[in-house]
Amino acid sequence: QVQLVESGGGPVQAGGSLRLSCAASGLIFSINVMCWYRQAPGKQRELVAAITSGGSTNYVDSVKGRFTISRDNDKNTVYLQMNSLKPEDTAVYFCYAEVMSTGWGSQYAYWGQGTQVTVSS
Repeated sequence: QVQLVESGGGPVQAGGSLRLSCAASGLIFSINVMCWYRQAPGKQRELVAAITSGGSTNYVDSVKGRFTISRDNDKNTVYLQMNSLKPEDTAVYFCYAEVMSTGWGSQYAYWGQGTQVTVSS
């Protein structure tokens, strides 16, 4: 019913920047929270940043001051601007959204397929 498609990942040198995008499509009435998670090899998936429909944001300590999450509610899209990238930021980045498909239904969680970010030193 709802698809999340990420883009913008790739290789980058330490100190560089990337901007990830995630567009939600399908049967969407409203989207509550939208998040970016990441998973490095051999590690658990961790929450990187979150943003509510009202624009409130939250970040994991390791990216504060370097990453910025934003969203365009008209386009059902969330962004992650990543600056001053470090090798330890290397991971697959996943988009997550909590979506209501109707005004009276339940809210469901959806995941994107992931996009690889590789930071070289």
